[in-house]
Amino acid sequence: MKISSKQLVDRAMEEITTLSVDEALAAQKEGKAVLIDIRDIRELQRVGKAEGAIHAPRGMLEFWVDPESPYHRDEFAQKDKTYIFYCASAWRSALATKAMQDMGLSPVAHIGGGFTAWKEQNAPIEPMKERKPE
Repeated sequence: MKISSKQLVDRAMEEITTLSVDEALAAQKEGKAVLIDIRDIRELQRVGKAEGAIHAPRGMLEFWVDPESPYHRDEFAQKDKTYIFYCASAWRSALATKAMQDMGLSPVAHIGGGFTAWKEQNAPIEPMKERKPE
């Protein structure tokens, strides 16, 4: 049976936690959460990212989270934080949050409305910093 991308997102939304911008901001300010921006680097370069957010491109997310992966990143080893994902409109972040939940990363959530809602609420935005060559 064929399933559409909308159906995938709808199914994910039924199984994940969605936070408002205010809830995500409060959790971040209290030191209880890490914001994860999963948008493409070109999106971040064009419009910035939520202040303090970590950029983890959607295409690498599973590999960066998995401690068994050679690409694992220490940012995803903080057991005392909630990982709050966002993208532009909360579609990619819904799928990403569901995937992270399935992988055992916990607790996880995503921001309803994504970066679009973040901007509309005048939440703090910072420019994407240039990455130094490794």
